Amino acid sequence: MKWLSLLLVIVAGMGLGTEAGILGPLGGVVGHYWATLCIFGTGTALLFFISIFFGRRRPVSIMTLPGWHLSGGLLGPCYVVIMTVAAPVIGVAMTMTGILAGQIAKSLLIDHFGWFDTRRRPVNMRRVIALCLIAGALALIAGGK
Repeated sequence: MKWLSLLLVIVAGMGLGTEAGILGPLGGVVGHYWATLCIFGTGTALLFFISIFFGRRRPVSIMTLPGWHLSGGLLGPCYVVIMTVAAPVIGVAMTMTGILAGQIAKSLLIDHFGWFDTRRRPVNMRRVIALCLIAGALALIAGGK
C-alpha cells in the first residue's frame, strides 16, 4: 500500500505540473482570478458528482468541525492564483520546484511538531539534506535562464 500511495502522489505531482502549464495561458486569456475560478468550478462539479455516487451517505456537518479543518479551502485558491501568475513569468519548472521547496519545508515542520493532529515524525539530518537538495535544484533551474 505504501508503494501505491507513493506512485499516486507522484502522478498527482505530474498533474500539478500540467495544471501550472494550463493555468498560465488560461490566466492570460481570461484573467488570473477567473482562471482560478474556472479550475475550482470544474473541480467542484466533478467532486459533486463523485460524492453523489461514491461519497459517504451520512456526511458530517461542517458546523461540527474545528475551523482549521476548512482552512485548506482558503489556501487552495491562493496557491492556484500564485501558480497562475508565476508560471508564465518564471516557467513551469521553476514554479513547481519553488512550490516543492516550500511544501517540503513546511511539511517537515508539520511532521516534526505533529501539527494538525498528525503523527510526529522528527526532522533528522537526512530530511534536512533532502530539503537542501531541493533548494539546490531550484537554484540550478533558476540559474539556467
